[in-house]
Amino acid sequence: MNFIKREKKVKQSKTKKMRVYKVNTHKKTVIALWTFLIVSFCFAVYKNFTAININTIHETKVIDKEIVDTHKIENFVKNFAKDYYTWEPSQASIANRNEAIKRYFTDELQALNVDIIRRDIPVSSTVQEVQIWSVKQEDEKQFQVTFTVDQVITEGENKKSIRSAYEVVVYVDDSENLVITKNPTICSIPTKSNYEPKRKESNGTIDAATTGEINEFLKTFFKLYPTASEKELSYYVKNGVLKPIGKDYVFSELLNPIYTRKGNQVQISVSVKYLDQQTKATQISQFVLILEKENNWMIVG
Repeated sequence: MNFIKREKKVKQSKTKKMRVYKVNTHKKTVIALWTFLIVSFCFAVYKNFTAININTIHETKVIDKEIVDTHKIENFVKNFAKDYYTWEPSQASIANRNEAIKRYFTDELQALNVDIIRRDIPVSSTVQEVQIWSVKQEDEKQFQVTFTVDQVITEGENKKSIRSAYEVVVYVDDSENLVITKNPTICSIPTKSNYEPKRKESNGTIDAATTGEINEFLKTFFKLYPTASEKELSYYVKNGVLKPIGKDYVFSELLNPIYTRKGNQVQISVSVKYLDQQTKATQISQFVLILEKENNWMIVG
C-alpha cells in the first residue's frame, strides 16, 4: 500500500510544469533605453541630411602704403649740399657759407659746424653735381637721405675732381618745413653688380630654310624701320606693336639672332647694328620679337 502511494507521488512530480520567468518589457528602465536609442538614431539621420560644410576662411589684410612726395626733401638736400660744399679760401666766403648753412641745420648742428672750414684753408671747392640716391622714411616725420657730391677742388694751379657719398636725416614738421638733424655722414652707394643673365641659345626647333626666310625678313624690316611711317610699318607689324621712331639711322647688320619656336610662333632675340647719321656713332639696339607667318612673316609681339 505504501509502495503504490510513493509511485504516484513520483509520477506527479514528473508531470509538474517548470516555472518560466519573463522579463517585464514595460519596466521604466527598458522604456528609457529604447527611447534613448530611437532618439539617437533619429538625430544621426537628421545630422546626415542637414550637415553643414565648414570651410576655413583665411582673411588677408591689405595695408595700403601711403605715397609720400619726397621732391621737397630732395630739393632741400641738393640746395644744402651746394652751399655746404662750396667755399673760397677767404674770410668773406667762409662767413657767407656759415651763414648759408643756418637755413638747413638745427642749432646744435650749426654749432658743430662752425669751424670745419678753417680761415686759412688753402683750397677752394666748387660743386659740379649733387645726386640723390635714396630717400628712406625712418618714421612719420624723419627721412634718411643718401646723396653724392661731385666737387672740383682747386689748389693754386692744380684742379682735381672728387666724388663723395653722404647721408643726412631730414625732419619734416606739421607745416612741412624741413631741417637737417644729422650731420653729413660718410657712407657707400650701390656699385656695379656681378650678375650675368643666362645666355640665350637657339633650341634647334627652326630649320635652316625657315631661319633664312626670317633673316631676310628682319633685314628688310630693320632697314626700313628707323624712317618708316605708321602705314609702312603696318606691312610688317600687327596691331602697332612697334611705333615709328623717325631717326636717321643706317642699317648695318643683325648680331647674334636667337630663334625659339613656340607653337605656330617664333620668338627672336636679336641685336641690330646701326650707324647714327647725326652723331656718326654706331648704335646697337636689342629686340625681343614674336613672329607669325600667315601669307608672309609678321611681327605680332
